[in-house]
Amino acid sequence: MPLSQHYIELLKQNKYSDDDYVELDKLADEIRGRILEVVSKNGGHLSSTLGAVEIIIAMHCVFDNPNDPFIFDVSHQAYAHKLLTGRWDSFSTLRKIGGISGFTKPDESECDYFIAGHSSTSISLGVGVSKAIYLNHQRRIPVALIGDGAMSAGLVYEALNELGERKYPFVIILNDNEMSIAKPIGAISKYLSQAIASKFSQNLKGKIANIINNMPNATYLAKRFEESIKLITPGMLFEEFGLEYIGPICGHNLKDLIYSLKLAKELKKPVVVHVQTLKGKGYSYAEGHLENWHGVGAFDIKTGKSSSSKNSIKSPTEVFSETLLQLAKEDSKIVGMTAAMPSGTGLDLLIDELPDRFWDVAIAEQHAVTQASALAKEGYKPFVAIYSTFLQRGFDQIIHDVGIMNTSVKFAIDRAGIVGEDGETHQGVFDIAYLKMIPNFTIFAPRDNETLKEAIYFANNFDKSPCAFRYPRKSFKLKDEIPSSKFIYGELEILQEGGEVLLIGYGNGVGSAYFCAKKLEEKLKCGVVDLRFLKPLPEESLKALALKYKRWYVFSENNVIGGVAESLCSFVNFNNLDVKIASFEYEDKFIPHGKTEEIEISLKRDIETITEKILNEVL
Repeated sequence: MPLSQHYIELLKQNKYSDDDYVELDKLADEIRGRILEVVSKNGGHLSSTLGAVEIIIAMHCVFDNPNDPFIFDVSHQAYAHKLLTGRWDSFSTLRKIGGISGFTKPDESECDYFIAGHSSTSISLGVGVSKAIYLNHQRRIPVALIGDGAMSAGLVYEALNELGERKYPFVIILNDNEMSIAKPIGAISKYLSQAIASKFSQNLKGKIANIINNMPNATYLAKRFEESIKLITPGMLFEEFGLEYIGPICGHNLKDLIYSLKLAKELKKPVVVHVQTLKGKGYSYAEGHLENWHGVGAFDIKTGKSSSSKNSIKSPTEVFSETLLQLAKEDSKIVGMTAAMPSGTGLDLLIDELPDRFWDVAIAEQHAVTQASALAKEGYKPFVAIYSTFLQRGFDQIIHDVGIMNTSVKFAIDRAGIVGEDGETHQGVFDIAYLKMIPNFTIFAPRDNETLKEAIYFANNFDKSPCAFRYPRKSFKLKDEIPSSKFIYGELEILQEGGEVLLIGYGNGVGSAYFCAKKLEEKLKCGVVDLRFLKPLPEESLKALALKYKRWYVFSENNVIGGVAESLCSFVNFNNLDVKIASFEYEDKFIPHGKTEEIEISLKRDIETITEKILNEVL
């Protein structure tokens, strides 16, 4: 059933009675039920979005969305917003190909102001909106919802620094779901903050300031008194930035939320409303600090157990984690770091066993990259384990602090290629393009779990330059079909010979090349090559292959612009080789969400379509 007209009208009210708050609580329960119903079938983000339900209801009660832009940081917690803005029925298509996104998306609804899948952008966006509102002489007010974890990224403080100076009207809701800030004095702080934020107190504060300015002898005492008040409130940091502060308040008490947001709106200043919530609120299995409930696959609501069968083959992440741990126990110079993704990258295992040498540096990819370079300069072997899509945020540091310094940092790039249901903001298809352009880098890729181990061994012993290797999210396409072999610097591996057509695979693309060759073999004999090294290219081997194979097809899970085929085309042209090259990399467009297999079919990158295309061109 879609959201009833009763609730839609209720959200538009200006004043609320006790009975209305009871109804709003019922609405929160209905929303949580709908989220659980759909996420248990489709998978998706769960604990954070369950915890933010009352906050989002309160936002819609107090502000005029979409006139007042709602800016969700990361936006994985915005499911309640989608349900309140005309997507109750279509919510069943969540994260499915052709369905609604798991993040906010303006193409989906005018109520979604910005797309966001990466952390810590909301306050910068809000400052930009505030400037436009000021220049247009409008009465709109932007509202940002940001989690406490996102506050670890530097971009937040760059934005706060300017906002405190400009003083634009802007409401920032800090969703603190760690339940750790000022818990012993929360009630006192709540009373003081709300009292200080009232119109009467604000007017009084201004009058006292005028008096103090004319009484130099009283300034010191007044300043010490004000600082003493700040010391017993958790808002000191924001007040030092020049922002007003309200909180902390209970993020599941709609009456307090609505009252506090109204106060914040009326101040017409930049205000931080500090809200404390419980992750997974309303679903006992997900409540609390359980990282495995942040993003989930399909599960049974009654038991909380996963609906998917356990894969007997280890994921690349597991192989990376176990292999690096084994090496680290043998070599005390191996260190490593990740940026707020310890379990996602498998580094949690190493952090637990070797906490002095492996670190989670929070949502701070730039910091991770730069400190790794210093560690390398000091003689250590730093492995930086970060998702392809998130490593983009450390791009300047990769050039400035690693590339130019030519330090032997080892980048382990997880989630390379299509990652599926998270969509455009998370597809790992750009790392090849943004790394291969940087001087001094060595870039290579394994084709399966066994060669991933070999890639880690190679990276560990490689000290000539920074290096990077990539691997997919769930599993390689190749399992045990081809025996593994060691990586030899700048060398490719010939897996199959024959015919005049060569299928060149890189990384997980080797699996696609191999299975295409198998499907083609009755009609067309093909050679198959694992390129292995993209930088440096295996030049002498490629020249030899060009004498035998006049048509090359390239398989790699990355964007075609700046990709593997582009490097091969440059090499062929520069050396005047008589070879025609075609690419099965991804087209120059952002890739939508959906199951990986379905996306490959939609992009015409599935084995059936590729083999048919090759046969049509060659025969």
